[in-house]
Amino acid sequence: MKKLIIIATLLVSGFINAQTNYEKGMQKAFDLWGENKPTEAANLFERIANAEPDNWLPPYYAAQINIIYSFGEKDEEVLSAKLKKAQDLINDATAISKENPEILVLQALLHTAWVAYDGATYGMTLSGKVVELYTKANMLAPENPRVVYCKAEWDIGGAKYFGQDTKPFCKELERAIELFANFKPETPFYPNWGADRAKMLLESCGK
Repeated sequence: MKKLIIIATLLVSGFINAQTNYEKGMQKAFDLWGENKPTEAANLFERIANAEPDNWLPPYYAAQINIIYSFGEKDEEVLSAKLKKAQDLINDATAISKENPEILVLQALLHTAWVAYDGATYGMTLSGKVVELYTKANMLAPENPRVVYCKAEWDIGGAKYFGQDTKPFCKELERAIELFANFKPETPFYPNWGADRAKMLLESCGK
């Protein structure tokens, strides 16, 4: 009995230590990101992903950084490398957590990065995929603020591109902001981004 207690204690302490290392690593990666060191942050998220093969969050954040910093990139070779890396990481995250609306939004943003780079080349092939991803994410999680806000931003971009009124999508931004206010992350480090950008977009929406 005593041996069993010792073994159980060791297992529990090992689990706690692993959790502590994971949490420390994740916080360090977010700190690096906050210090405007995205490459270092993405690399650390990747290392954590390798150490946490059943956790979708580290590859998700590593992919997100590569996607975010691809917007505005003028060099197609650099852009392609970033988005290929991001796609590989999204594939890893999806293998761990299928039918995940957060990952679907990230995939839609990756396609959007290509469309933003060259709408004439990639708009025809990827726009439909983006719409499909947001439709599926909305079916899975209609109250998820990132799903609502990112779809609204995509719709606003499309309306502007075709010279249409953006006002119909302002209501969706308002709804997203309400959802952000009431959103409770499921776990530590669960995605909780987007509120500030949604508010910024709403300020200029319909103008």
